[in-house]
Amino acid sequence: METKKEELNVHEVPSAFNIIKREFKKDKIALFSFTLLVSLVVIIFISATFFLDVNDVMKVRLLDKYAAPLEGYWLGADYGGRSILGQLVIGARNSIMIGVCVTIITEVVGIVVGIVISYYGGWIEDISMRIIDFISVLPTTLLIIVFATIVPKYNVVTFILMLSIFYWIGTARLIRGKVLSEVRRDYISASKTMGTSDFKIIFRELLPNISSIIIVDMTLSFAGNLGIETGLTFLGYGLPPSTPSLGTLISYATAPDVLADRWWVWMPASFLILILMLCINYIGEALKRASDARQRLG
Repeated sequence: METKKEELNVHEVPSAFNIIKREFKKDKIALFSFTLLVSLVVIIFISATFFLDVNDVMKVRLLDKYAAPLEGYWLGADYGGRSILGQLVIGARNSIMIGVCVTIITEVVGIVVGIVISYYGGWIEDISMRIIDFISVLPTTLLIIVFATIVPKYNVVTFILMLSIFYWIGTARLIRGKVLSEVRRDYISASKTMGTSDFKIIFRELLPNISSIIIVDMTLSFAGNLGIETGLTFLGYGLPPSTPSLGTLISYATAPDVLADRWWVWMPASFLILILMLCINYIGEALKRASDARQRLG
């Protein structure tokens, strides 16, 4: 009898993975978005890593200037006779890698800062929050543009670090608010009374209880960072011109003749960004519902 009761209790409290899995099964759009996103990422990274050479793709061929699709190139060529398909695949890989790197760095910094300042409180929280408030009111985009202009030997690594310096603030605020409510709960008080070290309380008890909101924030932050990179590159303050990017391809549409008559130069990148953003947002919505029992579909 006791064994059966234990089995029933196990089934009554499903794991976080099972909750997310069940939510995706109920939401067919989110499941399709997840499958499509994973497939696109795998195809992009495999193609860009094993089948394409950056130097060959970016080689100027003036005789193929603005070649139309299927005229020597699957998706045509740009003003330098460079393959749009090659730039699209390599640019998508670069944009996704930058989005992932910025997301990981900002999430780690934001989570650590948010937990530390809210768990210990006192003067640590006061000083940290004043710093966070100061960074929050800064014109972030303008500062990044200034840094991109004055920093020597500007490259992908520099770009990732500049974005990471400013965009951990939102995560820190989110985690701080969540942890402030968690540290007042009985299980934290009981652990402190029993003499459990702060390290064990944070990593064994606190983090698992806020893991759902961290997953949701990472998903939505990735979409935001991907859009920020693309937007800055579109404005000319992102990746260097010699490095393929989705933002660079879209920026060709600023020329009226390209926008009107040479749609194949900018439309594939725009369409790919639209698909990526929609997939990430649908996945984020499903994860958000999974983290809130009141919104779950199943």
